Amino acid sequence: MAFLPRITSPADVRGLRPAQLDELAREVRRFLVASVSRTGGHLGPNLGVVELTLALHRVFESPRDTMVFDTGHQSYVHKILTGRTDFSELRQRGGLSGYPSREESEHDVVENSHASTALSWADGIAKAHALSGADRHVVAVIGDGALTGGMAWEALNNIAAGQDRRLVVVVNDNGRSYDPTIGGLAHHLDTLRTTRGYENFLAWGKRTLRRSGPPGRFAYGALHGLKKGIKDVVAPQGMFEDLGIKYIGPVDGHDVVAVEQALRRAKAFGGPVIVHVITEKGRGYVPAEQDVADRFHAVGRIHPETGLPVAPSRFGWTSVFADEMVKVGRRRPDVVAITAAMLQPVGLAPFAAEFPGRTFDVGIAEQHAVTSAAGMAFAGLHPVVAVYATFLNRAFDQVLMDVALHKAGVTFVLDRAGITGDDGASHNGMWDMALLRLVPGLHLAAPRDEPTLREALRSALDVDDAPSVVRYPKGPLPEAVEALEQLDGVDVLAREGSTGPSVLVVGVGPMAHVAIEVARIVGQEGVSATAVDPRWVLPVPSSLVKLAGEHERVVVIEDGLVEGGVGALLAQRCGEAGIGVPVQPFGIPAVFLDHASRAQIIEDLRLRAEDVARDVLRSAGHGRQGT
Repeated sequence: MAFLPRITSPADVRGLRPAQLDELAREVRRFLVASVSRTGGHLGPNLGVVELTLALHRVFESPRDTMVFDTGHQSYVHKILTGRTDFSELRQRGGLSGYPSREESEHDVVENSHASTALSWADGIAKAHALSGADRHVVAVIGDGALTGGMAWEALNNIAAGQDRRLVVVVNDNGRSYDPTIGGLAHHLDTLRTTRGYENFLAWGKRTLRRSGPPGRFAYGALHGLKKGIKDVVAPQGMFEDLGIKYIGPVDGHDVVAVEQALRRAKAFGGPVIVHVITEKGRGYVPAEQDVADRFHAVGRIHPETGLPVAPSRFGWTSVFADEMVKVGRRRPDVVAITAAMLQPVGLAPFAAEFPGRTFDVGIAEQHAVTSAAGMAFAGLHPVVAVYATFLNRAFDQVLMDVALHKAGVTFVLDRAGITGDDGASHNGMWDMALLRLVPGLHLAAPRDEPTLREALRSALDVDDAPSVVRYPKGPLPEAVEALEQLDGVDVLAREGSTGPSVLVVGVGPMAHVAIEVARIVGQEGVSATAVDPRWVLPVPSSLVKLAGEHERVVVIEDGLVEGGVGALLAQRCGEAGIGVPVQPFGIPAVFLDHASRAQIIEDLRLRAEDVARDVLRSAGHGRQGT
């Protein structure tokens, strides 16, 4: 590698000659493929922004000029150019985050893994600079997928009002988010992408007039009229210009010199400018370029030569949901599917293949997805809204006011619930149960294995007068556990010990397996323990409250927030019923978790069976105390 080892800061990039940039871009791509194939991470988005990021750091002076990436998974090249080239532990504890991180570098401002927020950040920063008189620029790099989110358009509306603010919006247009970008905006950008003949036509007209001698008023008027007449046909950038924001583009995003020239024009303008850059996701890596399913958006460990996984994916929670949705769809024509730009990741692709007219990808617009679902329910359908658990946070008001208030039969399927780990604080789906317990009438199921997931989905779809939720974690499925018996809907999974103090161990969802092991351990210490799985945790089953009253102590293990979680709610319900049994909840504290593996985080939080059992015994003042 001739150039990459010399790059320790953006100043080194600015010191290169234009002829050297193509070689540096090739080196960066080789580095990305070699590094990400060993650790996993977001490969496709970063291969697509190599030249764009080089140009950004040649034109703007980070960190004096602020760069915000939307979403932050396209910031790997930015990390490299700002001196962070140790990718050996990317997205692992102690290594680089998969997103921008203020803790890593002064060049990072916003972690920004939830889409469509960068323009609002940029607007706020630019306003602050204008008020302080700072001679600094703000650059927001936003993917065309993120522009499908309504918040981006709220920001554009405000950006247009600040004509004195030095703000550059770079639209990184590759036609994809996780899947091909959908909606009216995508069609508009497609038109811009394919109609570069407009500028060519104007250039031809001006050359013709120059060759014909000094132009008269008529000739200039004719050219102006023709320009105006064809503008909306071949160059509908008027959508942006009508907002009052100057538009430059489209520009070939893999021509670093052309991008640099466009950015310099935007920088010199002195007001808000949109620079429309056309890029190719996965550029320069043949397996990614040839992949139509966008498997290289985010990858696990892969063979760099072929792009094939090092280890085959195990049959997981998402696959079970995908299979059951198709089965349900065949039986129930009223069931429709909605997702927010994540058709493949949440497992709706098989349903879409069989029922394309009943599948709706609304783009990165969770709020719209939820309220649109309420409308569908009113009109007689039963929508299934499938999103990552962390992204439902963005539509809480719509769940509350549009779905629950109107008693709409909408089912929410929350993938990646609980601890996800390697994508960092913003991707842990740990908030859902604490938030959703506030929604009147809402039903929430936390299945423990494949059979209970299938049954939970079918039961949720029978709820037609309230929101219902099915949530499950990331990763492979555990072994199925059959109930010893059912007590009014609560599954009894294990009974250990026959004498001594009695403890009820409640396992929520995948933590049911931990509950079984906790019961076994404390049972060996002379404690009579019963492990149960309520399956439906919201509202709290009355049978679970009754069962709690039959024991001397209750332990609740959950992969959500302890504060306001299922354990806290069970304690409240026991108190309301006049049951004074102590309830000891184990779960996640109200903190943002650093990126690490799921196993590491569970160990840190003392959610392993041996840790919970030790704490239970200590609290009960019984048996082995341990450390």
